[in-house]
Amino acid sequence: MIFTIDRYESIRQEECYMLCPRCDSEQVRVMVTSPIGEEWVVYMCEQCCFSWRSTEKIHVSEKFKLDIEKIKNMQIIPPIPPLKTK
Repeated sequence: MIFTIDRYESIRQEECYMLCPRCDSEQVRVMVTSPIGEEWVVYMCEQCCFSWRSTEKIHVSEKFKLDIEKIKNMQIIPPIPPLKTK
């Protein structure tokens, strides 16, 4: 992906002020931007792995909000086993 310096700097500045809607972490990064134009940006929280697009109006219900303790105590998703070969 190619960014102009101005566009990259503006995205980095947005990151600095972004909070995750699910866990309120400041550890948010730009995951990807729209391939044509500056239509949207997808953000991802490094703490809880929540992702969202800049064009979405985000609302996370209180019952789905996470904090550090909830994240630490979450179960690990088991890996998918390899497909059986014939």
